[in-house]
Amino acid sequence: MSELVPPHGSKTLKSLALEDDALTTELEKAKSLPKITCSSREFGDVIMLGIGGFTPLDGFMTKLDWQSVCGNMTTSNGTFWPIPITLSTDDEEIKEEDEVALVNSKTNEIIATMVINEKYTIDKEYECERVYQTTEMEHPGVVMVMEQGKYNLGGPIKVLSDGGYPEKYGDLYMTPTETRDYFKDKGWSTIAAFQTRNPMHMSHEYLVNTALETCDGVMIHSTLGELKPGDIPAEVRSEAISTLIDNYFVENTVLQSGYPLDMRYAGPREALLHALFRQNYGCSHLIVGRDHAGIGDYYGPFDAHNIFDEIGDALLTQPLKLDWSFWCYKCADITSMDICPHSNEDRLLLSGSKLRYLLSENLEVPENFSRVEVLTILRKYYASIKEDEKVNVELKGHSAR
Repeated sequence: MSELVPPHGSKTLKSLALEDDALTTELEKAKSLPKITCSSREFGDVIMLGIGGFTPLDGFMTKLDWQSVCGNMTTSNGTFWPIPITLSTDDEEIKEEDEVALVNSKTNEIIATMVINEKYTIDKEYECERVYQTTEMEHPGVVMVMEQGKYNLGGPIKVLSDGGYPEKYGDLYMTPTETRDYFKDKGWSTIAAFQTRNPMHMSHEYLVNTALETCDGVMIHSTLGELKPGDIPAEVRSEAISTLIDNYFVENTVLQSGYPLDMRYAGPREALLHALFRQNYGCSHLIVGRDHAGIGDYYGPFDAHNIFDEIGDALLTQPLKLDWSFWCYKCADITSMDICPHSNEDRLLLSGSKLRYLLSENLEVPENFSRVEVLTILRKYYASIKEDEKVNVELKGHSAR
């Protein structure tokens, strides 16, 4: 049996989470340390560092690393890395060589300790221009950067929390160690990751089946971190995907799991990050379709394809570049641009954003857009939203009286 692809930049996973007595001791020490509050994005990064998803990093980036990643997509020691992994603060009292405790902004839980090797300022517009290709505040990734604190803190961390993901999501949440063990148990060596923040419609199903023609298995890998307003919650998405797997994929060919990061919506650069950490999860390939990790019109539909050509062999996990897929009425099937000869008038173009819009407005979803079982789950979710909105309006009206 062939071996799984090795972790990025390392022979073994670099998990920064402490366990057992070491964890107990560090948690006790952390109670007396100065506290740095982590944003949602930083919280996800801490958990990812803890489980080895960001192998080979040992913590948050220094200024030299930040600058090199923005400019060259490598850390200062030459390790390929496409997006800065940074921690920020407005705390004027924190200084270099201090040891601090990192705290989840939502729960006040201590999630890590950190030795500050460097405290530095950055040009936020430069980061946005390089990573997101825009400085417009309409872009949610730009907002993340612009709302960071005045200073960045660089240095190694020790992770003291699982972020509550195992408790909240159960078997859906899998670490890189767990997915690697799963693939080995199945005898898979070539695995394609399918990145999603949406429930899957029939175009997505087509992409996964296309990957299964050349790979041993596919891991449908959903983000469990924060999304933008209007996106469908992970619990609903997971239920819809499970239904699809149970009814429309060959048994023991598809695994659904989740990972703890927020979306950055960085388009081509985020596609590279998605491939990088999927290598750590044991995936040999990443399915890259139209407008991967994009938002609005900030990136061309296939910019994420092209950027992989620019990096050569920097990553072992390779892209499966798949064309725009759709339902063709003349072909009477889901197909794609590179094999369908018919005109746009014969095509039903599918997208997650279009599906969300139709469901949120309680409009009819065209036949062949999505499986009936999936639509049933999503309609129930949107009906619950409408009911909540109705109750809130009634409550406001009652309080006004």
